[in-house]
Amino acid sequence: MKIFVTGSSGFIGFALTLSLLKKGHKVHGYDSVNKYYDVNLKYARNKILKKFNNFKFTKGLLENENKLKKTILKFKPNIIIHLAAQAGVRYSLKKPRTYLSSNIIGTYNVIEIANLAKVKHLLIASTSSAYGANSKSPFSEIDKADRQLSVYAATKKATENLAHSYSSLWKLPITMLRFFTVYGPWGRPDMALFKFTKAIIKGKKIDIYNNGKMYRDFTYIDDVVKAVELLIKKIPKLNSKKRIKNDSISSVAPFRIVNIGNQKKVYLKNFVKELEDALQKKSTKNFMPMQKGDVKLTFSNTRLLKNLTGFQPKTSYKLGVRKFIDWYKSFYL
Repeated sequence: MKIFVTGSSGFIGFALTLSLLKKGHKVHGYDSVNKYYDVNLKYARNKILKKFNNFKFTKGLLENENKLKKTILKFKPNIIIHLAAQAGVRYSLKKPRTYLSSNIIGTYNVIEIANLAKVKHLLIASTSSAYGANSKSPFSEIDKADRQLSVYAATKKATENLAHSYSSLWKLPITMLRFFTVYGPWGRPDMALFKFTKAIIKGKKIDIYNNGKMYRDFTYIDDVVKAVELLIKKIPKLNSKKRIKNDSISSVAPFRIVNIGNQKKVYLKNFVKELEDALQKKSTKNFMPMQKGDVKLTFSNTRLLKNLTGFQPKTSYKLGVRKFIDWYKSFYL
């Protein structure tokens, strides 16, 4: 297939693009390579991708509609996987307008151009943060989700609504991917595992929010990549005669939301303990109150993913943490 991936220099985008290239697909990556975190890490990912003859890359902003349109229409993809976004709950407290621009305007541009390009399937990254203040768990795609707690989460939920309306109007098949705390080798430096590892190795304090009374559904990157690859072929169809149990498919559009999580809630203190054991070094903890916009729990129900693809993420966080540390040491030390 010919697959266009936005955010190909990012964490999930890089891992997915690398896997697709190894399988022989032609992939065109599009990324702004912005300075939200260390650009050297992004360039290192890109360097690996550029070794493949079946990979092409364009540096550009999602908001640059003309450049994005020209690049996509010239490549003529069968599939678009839109992973580029301004990520991070905490950063959205400082720079909220960045999220409005990149996540909402940028995503709308991708949706509109995907329709122009007549792609068979558009897959768009969303987030478990969309569930916001929901108290019922595990979180299911059919649960009402209208109480987002951060600007980041609100922009991602807004893109889901935009995508649904566009899918309804133009019958463009769209799948929204709600990712749950993705981690692993080549991960983002702004995420807890990366920050904790770096601080513990350097003998610095780690910030533990809500005094450690938090749970996260940690999902290993390889499982995420496999889930997305399988979902590429699971194209939502309007008024499909074949009913899938627990389906979130819209009654008025070829549109579906799918959770991609590990179906386990891990207590943050246990996660830190595993990290300490793997590094063979104790951490110095700085216990702090709950951060604005954050949630105490993420916990996925992935029965829909299983019913659609036959696959569910299952890598244990203990194994995933050790694989991350092996990569971190090889890259930074």
